[in-house]
Amino acid sequence: MDAQVEQKGDVVVVHVKGRLDAASSPQLDKKINSIIDSGNFKLVLDFAELDYLSSAGMRLMLSLSKKLKNLEGKVVACALNDEVMEVIKMAGFHQVLELYPDVEACFKHF
Repeated sequence: MDAQVEQKGDVVVVHVKGRLDAASSPQLDKKINSIIDSGNFKLVLDFAELDYLSSAGMRLMLSLSKKLKNLEGKVVACALNDEVMEVIKMAGFHQVLELYPDVEACFKHF
């Protein structure tokens, strides 16, 4: 898993590539928490290049969503491929998380 960070105004876009699973979730969690600790409370998770999402990755997304909501911030995800979207739907997370087709669509919801 690789995660590149891009600042766009007051929103931070995290481009996640590869597999988000039990082995890589702690790495992404650490990276995102450093972003939050620096005062950025608006996050976009760009999953255009995400190949695989496990339950550990979904737990991370849910945890970030709750944490940012408590800080009056927000995290949204976008560009999920069909396989990743199917996993999210099977878990019912599509009803809890904000999901959009691409990064640009996310900016309309902050």
